[in-house]
Amino acid sequence: MEKSLSSAESLAIITEMISKAKRETSGDGSYQLLLWGWAVSLCNVGQYILQKLDFEKPYLVWLVLVPTVFLSVRWGYLKGKNSQVKSHLGTMVNRVWIAVFVAILVVLSAMPILGFNHNPVILLLTAVGMYTTGCIIRTALFTYGAVVLAIGAIIAFQLPVVEQNLVAAIAIILGYLVPGYYLKNSYRGRV
Repeated sequence: MEKSLSSAESLAIITEMISKAKRETSGDGSYQLLLWGWAVSLCNVGQYILQKLDFEKPYLVWLVLVPTVFLSVRWGYLKGKNSQVKSHLGTMVNRVWIAVFVAILVVLSAMPILGFNHNPVILLLTAVGMYTTGCIIRTALFTYGAVVLAIGAIIAFQLPVVEQNLVAAIAIILGYLVPGYYLKNSYRGRV
């Protein structure tokens, strides 16, 4: 025979389920933020330095992203496989970032058409991803990060391509890595 739950017990169960879903959604998504944030920031700084040193092919520094993609996909696969709670919110965050990634690939394929002014566009796309993620997981620091990335894009649009790399690195550190470390620290506090 099933036990009838009181409204207080039902509310407690629902609240706990929502809390678990939110923890799982924001989870330790900091891994992806920190992995990509550091990789892209270092590549931007690397290309900036190599261009200033008149290195023949400064863009080769971006090959660092090849193993980054594999690490990211592997981590995402293992996290999904081992996840105890599969929430609609988590699915939404994943889909937002897949859409941002695909849009970035489109922008990268159009670099010659854009006159290699792709960094500001990528910063804007990342700002959209950060803003949307912040809305989904209800973390204001992601919204502030999105604003920093958008301001970085505005500044980068005003500068020569070489200088855009430095602006992008700074914007990613402040607008992407700072929220990533916040998420990491707050996740540790919840576990």
